[in-house]
Amino acid sequence: MTQSLSIVFAGTPDFAAFHLSAVLASQHTVSAVYTQPDRPAGRGKKLHASAVKQVALAHELPVHQPLNFKSQEDRDALAALKPDVLVVVAYGLILPQAVLDIPKYGCLNVHASILPRWRGAAPIQRAVEAGDALSGVTIMQMERGLDTGPMLNKVFCDITEQETGGSLHDKLQALGAPALIDTLDQLSDGQLAPETQDDSQANYAHKIEKDDLNINWQQPAEVVARTIRAFSPFPVCFSQLGDKRIKLYQATMVEAATPGNAGEILSFDKTGVMVACGVGAVKLHNLQIPGKKPMTADQLLNGYKELFAPGQVFRQA
Repeated sequence: MTQSLSIVFAGTPDFAAFHLSAVLASQHTVSAVYTQPDRPAGRGKKLHASAVKQVALAHELPVHQPLNFKSQEDRDALAALKPDVLVVVAYGLILPQAVLDIPKYGCLNVHASILPRWRGAAPIQRAVEAGDALSGVTIMQMERGLDTGPMLNKVFCDITEQETGGSLHDKLQALGAPALIDTLDQLSDGQLAPETQDDSQANYAHKIEKDDLNINWQQPAEVVARTIRAFSPFPVCFSQLGDKRIKLYQATMVEAATPGNAGEILSFDKTGVMVACGVGAVKLHNLQIPGKKPMTADQLLNGYKELFAPGQVFRQA
């Protein structure tokens, strides 16, 4: 019979909060939660608690928010909890070896890719951007290297032709939570069989920078469409149209009846704004004008037909 493990959970965003909720609903016990310090957010820049902190407080769990684990005091506080396992999901801090050594069974990480592909900060978005056909979640034993530890469990899903970073996030979230519980159960029963990663197959999912979001229309339509989908609905790609910076939420590669210069609007109707690329064309379906909410092409036709008139040219901001 599977025994309950004493778990300390470390995570920050919605993806992590979903996994925390799953652990709380399992037979295992969460004794405390670690999350990033509250950050300013919104127009008023008021301090905002992370999604993980909100779940923890709703369950009346102790919450710890160290800036890092450099101080002995913070490491001693974790050790005092005597965890069997530290479960780490999108925490946002690099844990030193002194922390990794504290839990009885070490630290488990839920990583949103099929390792060793897409180690690093943005595996979901980079998989869509690269045109991968397959993604998934890997539960691994943490060690000093970045996402290099032995793999304990892997679950898979397809990446569709219309996948966005947001839709893949939701798929992997739904896959990862039960995989985590299954891994904890196997750990409790002593049934885990760690698999060493093949470092020769590894690549790195770089942190998303502003330049990644600034669309280069000289690229092929396939690349432009994937890039827009990869970073939707957050942090969102953009492009300059006249004096306005337009945010781009959804795009598909299409056949253009007539060629145009890269960035040139070829047509605009209720199905989308067709824009020429270095090779081929894309159709933009969801866009956001400064000061407005995101709108479909059908909605934009009502008041912004001239802004997106054929012949206008998108350019890098």
